[in-house]
Amino acid sequence: VPSAPRFSAAGMSVVEHVREMASAGLHSNVRLLSGLLLTMSGNNPELFSPSQKYQLLVYHADSLFHDKEYRNAVSKYTMALQQKKALSKTSKVRPSTGNAASTPQSQCLPSEIEVKYKMAECYTMLKQDKDAIAILDGIPSRQRTPKINMMLANLYKKAGQERSSVTSYKEVLRQCPLALDAILGRCLHTWYFSIKHSLEKKSLLRDNVDLLGSLADLYFRAGDNKNSILKFEQAQMLDPYLIKGMDVYGYLLAREGRLEDVENLGCRLFNISDQHAEPWVVSGCHSFYSKRYSRALYLGAKAIQLNSNSVQALLLKGAALRNMGRVQEAIIHFREAIRLAPCRLDCYEGLIECYLASNSIREAMVMANNVYKTLGANAQTLTLLATVCLEDPVTQEKAKTLLDKALTQRPDYIKAVVKKAELLSREQKYEDGIALLRNALANQSDCVLHRILGDFLVAVNEYQEAMDQYSIALSLDPNDQKSLEGMQKMEKEESPTDATQEEDVDDMEGSGEEGDLEGSDSEAAQWADQEQWFGMQ
Repeated sequence: VPSAPRFSAAGMSVVEHVREMASAGLHSNVRLLSGLLLTMSGNNPELFSPSQKYQLLVYHADSLFHDKEYRNAVSKYTMALQQKKALSKTSKVRPSTGNAASTPQSQCLPSEIEVKYKMAECYTMLKQDKDAIAILDGIPSRQRTPKINMMLANLYKKAGQERSSVTSYKEVLRQCPLALDAILGRCLHTWYFSIKHSLEKKSLLRDNVDLLGSLADLYFRAGDNKNSILKFEQAQMLDPYLIKGMDVYGYLLAREGRLEDVENLGCRLFNISDQHAEPWVVSGCHSFYSKRYSRALYLGAKAIQLNSNSVQALLLKGAALRNMGRVQEAIIHFREAIRLAPCRLDCYEGLIECYLASNSIREAMVMANNVYKTLGANAQTLTLLATVCLEDPVTQEKAKTLLDKALTQRPDYIKAVVKKAELLSREQKYEDGIALLRNALANQSDCVLHRILGDFLVAVNEYQEAMDQYSIALSLDPNDQKSLEGMQKMEKEESPTDATQEEDVDDMEGSGEEGDLEGSDSEAAQWADQEQWFGMQ
């Protein structure tokens, strides 16, 4: 092979200059110069040696990656690997392996393993996870660095390949025993007890924000919303600039009816950064639970635009679409959320609610059974399966059995209590329902449980206590419409004359609440027009 002429400037070859600029982070300069040199090389193949051309392709691809031109970067990385393959056949030059015999030239060559890792990063940004797995899987196990194994583990987990995921996490921990994220990825229960121990009063880690946030997330996944909120509150008090996890925190607050707190949280997050998905999701939750679904849809879509991997944003947008009657579009979003977070039950709950809303009971049953088998028989999966069984008269007894099992595991699990109460109401077993609800409320206070208890008390003519339960429910969530309706119904029954007068006034003036909803709908058109710009790509 004839030697290539040496492009030099100030005692350095031009390729060395490109490498120096890349090391200095001058990406735009690298892109321009490497692009020119590659064009010259294409017109005169003998201008650069094979190893120099390989370096130019890698540095050019790196600059494209920095500019977020991922498809173009993948193309150039592929060309670089092809050039490296040809180089290996015609030359003995190899990347440095720590061997003393390595030549100075070989030490300058970019690592082929690093090139493949960058390609995998490009594929993940393009949502081509299968291609990312394929490129990393092609790297021999002994040559995989900890970050390669970590990426593989996360990709396997996202794809639902739990066994391969755990194997890769173990490999990360073999190389880096203190890789805490790998421990979390392997075993949530182990991580839970480790965090609980670390946060004990005498522990030096008791005020660690990351540990508190992780514990809050674990409580959330376990369906323990009260403790999750408590830990998120502690975390944000310690770090007022905290953003991570605040979308989940905002969602939980909104579910509790604490809309003023949600609004304040959204404002605080926007003051920190409007370039993260979290503040948009929190504001979207405020809109959703205020029944302003088009605005919630817009805010969820904006969050997805900022972070396409935001599970909470996908759930928000999916829920808004479902409540607006756009069920098929909602299903797409819930499926994407499941792809990103296959271990999060709320993603499956959203999809199943869509199936039930469209009377696709068979699809809902298949999905609920799959979740039950995949995530195991716990109070949450048992309740989810029971929820679907309640929709079919043929499977009512099965629903009862499942709910009894769920409540045996967790007597205070609110969703199971609500569904069991629904079943007892159908059977008109009001006394049993009252006993169930009183037992559930012995150690917790929840708006929905108090309201349902009020309904049951009305059924057995215990009107005064029913009124008390509705009052407690409204004190917990002033926006709970069903509690308000229950209370108003009782007031009308107690004073029929006043009720008739009120109806006359309503006929003449119209309902103020209805007017608010009309205003909401007219405003919704504005958000609906903008929503098309922020849909999923």
